[in-house]
Amino acid sequence: GINAEYGATFEKGYQVRMLRLSFHFPKSSSSHSPILSRKYYNCKRMKSVGLFIGGSEVDATSGQTFPNFNPATNEKICDVQQASKNDVDKAVTSAKNGLATWASMSGLERARILNKAADELRRRNSELAALETIDNGKPIAESLETDILSAADCIQYYAGVAQALHGHHYQLGSSFAYTIREPLGVCVGIGAWNYPIQIAAWKSAPALACGNAFIFKPSELTPLSAMKLAEIYTQAGVPNGVFNVIQGDRTVGQYLVEHPDVAKVSLTGSLIW
Repeated sequence: GINAEYGATFEKGYQVRMLRLSFHFPKSSSSHSPILSRKYYNCKRMKSVGLFIGGSEVDATSGQTFPNFNPATNEKICDVQQASKNDVDKAVTSAKNGLATWASMSGLERARILNKAADELRRRNSELAALETIDNGKPIAESLETDILSAADCIQYYAGVAQALHGHHYQLGSSFAYTIREPLGVCVGIGAWNYPIQIAAWKSAPALACGNAFIFKPSELTPLSAMKLAEIYTQAGVPNGVFNVIQGDRTVGQYLVEHPDVAKVSLTGSLIW
């Protein structure tokens, strides 16, 4: 949790808000049953972070890890498991399996689930903001007031879109034509380090609203909050396999974008040729 004391002063005609913070990670959460292990509630307990495939955290098969640091203190947070090509194949297969269930739901059913996820993000704002700040290094006030809440807003917005998706009807004299909007299939998002959970929401929410399955690769510099988002989606009712998280460097990104069963890729970041 986070304890905050707010104060205000006036300087040169501007109100300046001051925020004094002390925060800690709870050993457990009394109001929900976590899908991820308890280590995510206390960074000091983290040893290794894996992948999220098929509705739960799994170990990568590469046997390789890379360190994750708090950029504000240079303190090591944990090791993160590097995905292999085989892990990418597993994630794509998992997404294809989950797609059948998710795509068959009505837009209203998908909207209810996405709204639950948005509500859960808001409820756990303090916990997630603290994790985001330690992983990313940004001021805690920004994480608390903007990052988690705007991710929730994004998901809620696309929950509304999911209910309004429809095709068109065209009258052609004595006959007619119509269009149907159908999911593309398995979509991939590759995120950047500066807005980790926001980018994960910006990319996944519209894809999920339209009935697609999704695989997200966060920046290797900020790998943690995407795992929490995966947990929240799953707890909200997103079927297993519909949202997956793959960890790793640019080689993992290359495996994803070159996979023949991936229908669309959304990339935020740089390209290396």
